[in-house]
Amino acid sequence: MKKSLGIALCLVVFALSVLAMRPTTPPARVDASVFQVYHPTVIVFHLHVYPVAGKPTISADFINRVLSAYGSPAAGKGQALYDLGITYGIDPVYALAFFLHESRMGTTGEARKTLSLGNERCIADRPCIAENQGGYAQMSSWEDGFAHWYQLIKQGYVEGQVTIPLVGHVCVTVDQIIPVYAPSSDYNDVQGYIAAVKQAVDTWRKGEVQV
Repeated sequence: MKKSLGIALCLVVFALSVLAMRPTTPPARVDASVFQVYHPTVIVFHLHVYPVAGKPTISADFINRVLSAYGSPAAGKGQALYDLGITYGIDPVYALAFFLHESRMGTTGEARKTLSLGNERCIADRPCIAENQGGYAQMSSWEDGFAHWYQLIKQGYVEGQVTIPLVGHVCVTVDQIIPVYAPSSDYNDVQGYIAAVKQAVDTWRKGEVQV
């Protein structure tokens, strides 16, 4: 009897030892081929609104390089264009872009005579020429033409002296300024003008001379 009890006790101990040695059930596993965890993605949009007011983004030396590359009669006057931009708080890269689009830096059209960066129409404080073609303001020098354009953009558009009576608000970006500055009613390609100015600005800010 004692022998049988001893054997039984040994069997119980052995059984318990075997159970203790069994591996535990592995933790639940997520099969990536079936289940995926998605993390939110943040997309950053860079809005290029082209505000004309601001510090210079190109140098006076670079302006001179551009004027020379286009054979401008205003070549060598980059410092004046740069300094006047600082005076009026307008980035001179925009003055240069308007100059390119309006007269290819003074090499075409009435600007060759008027010395006007922006091909401005007749105004009270300047002589009027070519009246049979609608009239253009005659500037006294290229520097005078630069200054008058900056004054027009700063006071007339950014501050709204011209635009508020016409469209009810100030115009501070290329997209806002050009439809008033060169309206489609004067047979201008407004969207083409906007695109040309932006392309020139982007090109020069990258350090490339030719647009």
